Amino acid sequence: MDLIENIREAFRSVRSNLLRTILTGLIIAIGITSLVGMLTAIDAMKAQIEESLSGFGANNFDVRSKRFSGGRATSSGVAAKNYPDISFREAEAFKNEYQEWGRSTITTSVTGSAEVKRGSKKTNPNSRIIGGDENYFLIKGIAVEEGRNFSNVEIQYGNNVCIIGTEIQSTLFEKGENPLGKFISFFGKRYTIVGIMEKQGGVGGSSGADRAIVIPILNARNLDRSGTFRYTITVAGKDPLKLEYEMGQATGIMRAIREDGIGMEDSFEVVKSQTLGESLEEIAGFLRIGGFGIGFITLLGAAIGLMNIMLVSVTERTREIGIRKALGATPQRIRQQFLIEAIVICVLGGLLGVLMGIGIGNLVGNSVGPGGFLIPWVWIIFAFVVCVLVGLFSGLLPAYKASRLDPIESLRYE
Repeated sequence: MDLIENIREAFRSVRSNLLRTILTGLIIAIGITSLVGMLTAIDAMKAQIEESLSGFGANNFDVRSKRFSGGRATSSGVAAKNYPDISFREAEAFKNEYQEWGRSTITTSVTGSAEVKRGSKKTNPNSRIIGGDENYFLIKGIAVEEGRNFSNVEIQYGNNVCIIGTEIQSTLFEKGENPLGKFISFFGKRYTIVGIMEKQGGVGGSSGADRAIVIPILNARNLDRSGTFRYTITVAGKDPLKLEYEMGQATGIMRAIREDGIGMEDSFEVVKSQTLGESLEEIAGFLRIGGFGIGFITLLGAAIGLMNIMLVSVTERTREIGIRKALGATPQRIRQQFLIEAIVICVLGGLLGVLMGIGIGNLVGNSVGPGGFLIPWVWIIFAFVVCVLVGLFSGLLPAYKASRLDPIESLRYE
């Protein structure tokens, strides 16, 4: 009995025990569905979010104070130099000079633990106060859903106006109440609400984004009594292919403003901003690991179930195995027959599982937003490789047991 005949015999066995094959295949199909479905859903959701938020921060880079860590750490006996932070005047000078090259925004974090009040209502002391200018929302990719952006006059004179997040709105205002033009207070000052940001959620692990309040950058500077605020300049690059060139131009401008001498190292940092896509890729990586783990456990259970059914099949077909051995079938051919049969069942179940996984995964993924149909070829190939391995693992013990049967005892088996 050659290999081709063994494959034919495996398909004949599958057809003769159709109900058992279907039930066994469903066990494998469920395992593959969970594996392919979860991984497809993760990729589809990531693709939808990236498409809907494409370009936000993709070409941006930051000009910021040089970070100094390690206190009085030394290298070769020489203490590392600690450069002063970028001041507000330096940041403003950079923005004005860089205008001929492109658009930039100056930001600073005032506090992450402010308590915001409105009459008798107040928030928890975890609200973020951010200083920004007229370009802040455009460059950061945040839409002002209601109201308006800061006017040039408000930015120039640092008026007490603010744009709030959705969580601030829901905490301080009744449902259906219009916050625009109303007053809130923090740090003992009263601010007029001129806009409401769109709901941002916690994408990228940045919790509390909806608890933020943005005020004019000059107003934020006036709150800096101790002179410890850090100012960061975020520049919107024009062309991703020329981003390094634009970063070089920004470096030259800031070196001139900071009066860094020739041959001296930069007293600041120019770094690419972390894009939302990079944050999503990091999160998706962890989700893939979790999805793979759940799918693997499900497939392990399916493999054990298939092995049990194949062992039962060996017992049921003991007489048949005896006849094949009496006709000259070697133990190797008997093992081959049962292994091929297990692999055929796994592949058939895997095919159904892949189709179900792609369908369910895209359904879940597209729930984030309308989009195309994703076919994860890598996961499909991986799923079929797993199916073959599961078939080999599940059929190995039953095949070995069948090949060891004594032909005389098998023929006498009832």
